[in-house]
Amino acid sequence: MMRYLRTTTFILFLFLSCATVAAQGQRPWETLLEELTAQDDNDIAVASDMYDILIDLEENPININTATRDDLGRIPFLSAQQIEDIEAYVYQYKGMKSVGELSMIESLDPTRRYLLTYFIYIGDYGAKEHFPHLADIVRHGRNELTATGNIPFYDREGDKTGKYRGPKYRHGIRYEFTYGKYVQAGILGAQDAGEPFFADKNGMGYDHYAYYLVVRGLGRLKTMAVGQYKLRMGMGLVVNNDFGFGKMMTLSSLGRSTNSIRANTSRSAAKYMQGAAATVSVGKGLDATAFVSYRPIDATLDTLGNIRTIVTSGYHRTTTELRKKNNAHETTVGGNIHWEGGGFHLGATAVYTRFDRSLKPDTQRLYRRYAPMGNGFVNASVDYGYINHRIAVNGETAVGNSHGIATINSISFVATRTLSLLAMQRFYSKRYSSLLASSFSDGGHIQNESGIYIGGYWQATRHLSLLFYTDYAYFAQARYQVSAASHSWDNNITATWTTKGWTVVGRYHLKMSQKDNADHTALADVTTQRGRLSVGYATKRWNAKVQGDMAYSNYKKRSTGYMGSATGAYDFGVVRLAATFGYFRTDDYASRIYSYERGPLYSFSFPSYYGRGIRYAVFARADISKALMVIAKVGTTDYFDRNHISTGQQMIAASSQTDMELQLRWKF
Repeated sequence: MMRYLRTTTFILFLFLSCATVAAQGQRPWETLLEELTAQDDNDIAVASDMYDILIDLEENPININTATRDDLGRIPFLSAQQIEDIEAYVYQYKGMKSVGELSMIESLDPTRRYLLTYFIYIGDYGAKEHFPHLADIVRHGRNELTATGNIPFYDREGDKTGKYRGPKYRHGIRYEFTYGKYVQAGILGAQDAGEPFFADKNGMGYDHYAYYLVVRGLGRLKTMAVGQYKLRMGMGLVVNNDFGFGKMMTLSSLGRSTNSIRANTSRSAAKYMQGAAATVSVGKGLDATAFVSYRPIDATLDTLGNIRTIVTSGYHRTTTELRKKNNAHETTVGGNIHWEGGGFHLGATAVYTRFDRSLKPDTQRLYRRYAPMGNGFVNASVDYGYINHRIAVNGETAVGNSHGIATINSISFVATRTLSLLAMQRFYSKRYSSLLASSFSDGGHIQNESGIYIGGYWQATRHLSLLFYTDYAYFAQARYQVSAASHSWDNNITATWTTKGWTVVGRYHLKMSQKDNADHTALADVTTQRGRLSVGYATKRWNAKVQGDMAYSNYKKRSTGYMGSATGAYDFGVVRLAATFGYFRTDDYASRIYSYERGPLYSFSFPSYYGRGIRYAVFARADISKALMVIAKVGTTDYFDRNHISTGQQMIAASSQTDMELQLRWKF
């Protein structure tokens, strides 16, 4: 009875608040990031990686009138043609006088023109930029200290039994010093719920620390990183632990190939390098990059001390999980040389990775038959391409000591001011393996896959745009839960209509694939369909949106689900308030619904819901001064079809869970 009373009270509150209030408006680029997430786990992981990059760019925007190709390349949603056209326009017209001039650049669609205004500013043109003096850096640099905590109003089974070795609170602290685009330095500590704090293997306090120093534009030294950093070379077939290539995201960048070094500002304990990396200009159009990394990794060991599996979850809550922490080490050295001129670009990358223990996975399992084995691994690749204001051709071909080959090639074409098309081919041999690779794929691995992807963006009218793709993939060998050769066909179309503050988005996603049947005697066809329709309205002070999602799956049995949600936001100036409410009903996990939810800074949340229940949350942000900001969020998920949530040590012996998130940021 109390649950339904609480629910009714909140619905009444939401109805009243939406008339005058609603959640602090999402940053417009967050809304786009949500829409570019194709409602599956792979693309959500990609979006999470991009979120950190965009947060940093928003805090440190780029002067469009002095931006280099490398500067513009840090903006992940720009295509190669768009970067080329922006540079050409600024050069031809001696800079921009206002952001309105972005509409003069033919390849920039309305969405990206609008988005760019959050990551650039109109500065002086022609002034030569020089690396600042140390005194100026110290005197005028910006300091930022952020503390974040999550308070759960419930206990998990691991908390009650003592299996979790630490408190139930998730928290972290981050300090960062920046000076424009030139200097970025910081340290952060992160703690997941249940992990020991100043105890066990965490005697230094937090479970995970990240520290970094990045310097840009120091003469011929284009970029240097010391500490923890992320690296991306070419199209990611050899090394890429930065943001990846989701199917929707690929359309936004039109298959761009790029080299980048950036700080690891993530609280995740996986996907980073630790050591030093630098890119140096050695001649006109010629850059050289070198990197070295030595870092501990989590691993499951066999009885002989060999690495059975590399663990990337980052959780260290129980004795078993703590036993896997930092019990192996990874050394990586490598380099890249890159040339560009006359629209052409050519590069070569080589990487050597070695573990202090031998990697010996269980190759008796069919899907691990060609998994990498041994202590040392070598990979090398050549990346290539040509770019002009209409066409961009990019590709990379890689080999390794596993005697396999991988290649990916794309061509994008700006057919008209309103139509852009992209075609991409990939072939990843069953024998190819690279421990640091991350590129475009359907199966999530750069191995045992070949396919063709075709997509496009069409600004059909002034108000209507269409984003669409189709992707076919073939897997010659067994995969996880697929014991024979298989294939998949993935399709998506998203239509967006905007006018006078209104935004209507419709999406349909259809994927046909194969998995083992219930008896594991043959492959069964799997069809998954997802749809979305949202209607939003925004003014300078407030916005509101209603959204409906549906899902259908037929694997082993028919499963359907839907979710209806409403959000709203009002900006009072100093204080911004927010509220969201959603009702979901699905048959099981197969028809789960993904729904983005705004959280504190540096927190990208895209949870999934299944079963039957409601989700509601209230968000508040107060900018007490230019220096001090406070965020508070309280959210509850009520389930109507169960008396406990989750299983094992994560189980909550109740039908609802409520969390409070608090964040304090101080700039000085």
